[in-house]
Order: sequence, then structure tokens, then C-alpha cells
Amino acid sequence: MFGGADVVADCAADVRDALDRVASEREQVLAKRRAVERFERRVRKLAAQSARPPAGTTRATACGTASVAAATRRDDAADEGRRRVRELFAETIRPHSVSDVSESEPLAVTIREEFGPEVATALSPDAGSRFTPAAKEAVVSAATERQRGLDGMCRALDGEERSLRAALAVLDECEDWVARADETPLSELGFDALRRRHETLAGHREACDRLVRERQRHLNGATHHTAAVEVDHRFLATYLYEDRATDYPVLAAATRVDDSCADCQRAVRDHLVRRV
Repeated sequence: MFGGADVVADCAADVRDALDRVASEREQVLAKRRAVERFERRVRKLAAQSARPPAGTTRATACGTASVAAATRRDDAADEGRRRVRELFAETIRPHSVSDVSESEPLAVTIREEFGPEVATALSPDAGSRFTPAAKEAVVSAATERQRGLDGMCRALDGEERSLRAALAVLDECEDWVARADETPLSELGFDALRRRHETLAGHREACDRLVRERQRHLNGATHHTAAVEVDHRFLATYLYEDRATDYPVLAAATRVDDSCADCQRAVRDHLVRRV
């Protein structure tokens, strides 16, 4: 029937490719989530420092003694906690945050992308402050929230997978029927057989129409992981399939299969007319 089986098979292959892309992304997200969890666990073990400056020292002067701050030169110890946090971030999270760990993106930029500007500023070598309990709590809270965000991403990917599998079930059913139907030329079918074939094709077209509506409903939704943050399904699809032929593999597949079935229906009607 005008290569209908090949069209449906190609469309099903596109959806299977999308499923592979979802599986790959989920694997990366889970690996990153484990890295953030390791980072948080190790930061919790770090000792925080007092916010007060080091105690002063005294030295003799011509007029007696005077207190001199211990930090008359750079107090390297003050940055020790923040430096250790940056090292932990580079060891655990950064390899999962940039595509190439050897690229030139500054560590501070990566920290800002993952944890926000406030944490990035607090951990900066130029912050001039100690790794206080408050700073430690801010880092731990940011890591905890990042894990929640990654959990939300996993749930969104799970939803995308369910949507793709539902689409694939429709396409596979159509592909199986068309492949069997193509074994018998239209010229060998009687009027009743042609009528049944026309009705079956109409059923597959209705299934494609339902698939489009369901997919649009899914894309217009979102997966919530906190009251303030959500994963937009349409944005997720654009991100996942940006390097594919289309950002909308299900919609494109359903449209192509519907068009192919319509062509087959026209061919069947031509033969029906000849039988009258």
C-alpha cells in the first residue's frame, strides 16, 4: 500500500530513538544526583569556623605594648574551609556539570550555575570571609535543593518515557497490521475485504488523532518537585531532541502515519469504486 509499512516503521524507529535519548539523559541525571549527594555528605563533615577574627597578639613598642591583629598578613587559614568546599565541588559535581572537565569554564561559574550566585559568592577566593556555620548551612541547603531538582527531572523523564511508550504501542500496532495487509495486493481483494480494510485504516487514523491530542496534553503539562520550581514538559522535549530531526518525534510520527493511512484509504476507495 504505497510503502505504508516502511513509513510506519521509520516513525516507530524515531520514537525508539527518542526513548534511547530519555534513557541516556536519566542515567546522566542519576549520576549527577549521586555526585551532589556525595558532595553534601562530605561538606557536612567539614568543620565550620568562627565568624570572629583571630585573637590579637601583642608586641613591644616605644610606649609600651600594643595589640596587633594576627591577620596583618593574609590569613590563609581563613580560606581553608571555603577552599576545601571548592575542591570537593570540583571532585564530585563539576565532572557531571560540564561536558568537558578540561574546558576553560571557571569553577566559580560552574558553582553559580549549580547552586546560585549567593553560594558562589560565599565560596569565592575573594570573599574575604571564613567558612562559618552559616556559610556551611547555605552550601548544604543548596546541595539538598539541587538533589530535589534532579529528583524532579527524573520524574519528568519518567513521564516522558511513559508518553513515548504509549505512542510506540499505537505505531507498533499500525505497523503490524500494515505489514500483514501489504502481503495481499488490493487487486486480489473483494468488495467486503476492501471495505474492512478501509474501516481498519480509519481506525488507525483515529488512533493517530488520539495520540496527537494525548501528546499535546502531556507537552502542555509540567512535573512539580517543589512549590516554586517545575519541569516544563515542552521545554524538556526541546532540550532532549534538539539535535534530532524534530523536537516533536511523537507528533511528527503521528502526522506521517496518518498521512500514509490516508493515502492507503484513497487507494482502497479507488478499488472499491471499480467493484461497484
